[in-house]
Amino acid sequence: MRFNPRARLDTGRMGDAGRSGARMGGGGGLPIPGGLAGGGIGGLIVLVIIVGLTMWLGGGLPGGSSSDGYDSSRMSDTGRYDSCQTGADANSSPDCARVAVENSLVDYWSATLPDQSDATFRPEQKVETFTGGISTGCGQASSDVGPFYCPTDQTIYLDTTFFQDVLQGQLRGPSGAFVEPYVLAHEFGHHIQNLLGTMGRVKTQQGPHSDSVKLELQADCYAGMWARSATTTKDAQGVVLISDLTKQDVQQAIDAATAVGDDRIQQQSGGGVNPDSWTHGSSKERVAWFLTGYRAGSLADCDTFAPGAV
Repeated sequence: MRFNPRARLDTGRMGDAGRSGARMGGGGGLPIPGGLAGGGIGGLIVLVIIVGLTMWLGGGLPGGSSSDGYDSSRMSDTGRYDSCQTGADANSSPDCARVAVENSLVDYWSATLPDQSDATFRPEQKVETFTGGISTGCGQASSDVGPFYCPTDQTIYLDTTFFQDVLQGQLRGPSGAFVEPYVLAHEFGHHIQNLLGTMGRVKTQQGPHSDSVKLELQADCYAGMWARSATTTKDAQGVVLISDLTKQDVQQAIDAATAVGDDRIQQQSGGGVNPDSWTHGSSKERVAWFLTGYRAGSLADCDTFAPGAV
């Protein structure tokens, strides 16, 4: 994956809370939401709390406030992304690459969502990195939870040590430049679901045909949609952001989706495969739905809630 050196980056939606959560507020004890890891990347890593899932899946309150007084504007930023100005920076810095991917996702969905649905894209979402732990609009989170999206404050939270320590170290998943973009695209897919009202459809929380699995597989499909068109996305001046996305990049996304399938995680933990406890879907399903989005490129084709789809 290569970024266009002439592209200009927008860091306005990026933040870094530093070690042990410089960002403060909220913490009302709500369960961490279902992103790649938050809804159950597995008993292998953390004790995932899913009781009360539907409380926060209803979508939260707009604008960064919640019923417990959480204010997403109250944060202390480390300035981690201040030096990220161009696509050339993204080619030389993983932090700046993260900014470029976020910019690409915003550009893609700002056009695709209103074009393919009645929903309006609102770019209020944020990407917040941290180390150790953080307080969010959906409660406290540690780095063990992995990347997740909180609908209450419309923020994607990411401890960047996850990829080496957990995905590669514990799950024996892939390394590579496109692994994190796949994860970010999946989490951004949850933001799209929030805007579409899909999260409110989640009633069943576990099992191979549960609403939780359908939600996660749809986010994988949305990630595939973005990957299909990533090289057409542009910065605010109309300059292409991503100049090259290779078959190897797509394969890295497939390998990552395989690594975080519920069955694969259960196998890695040394136990038997128990579909009744699944929250995200099997490796085969995750790959299949990512490829559905990548090949078809439409919200309609990503309807995992359609009868018989999952």
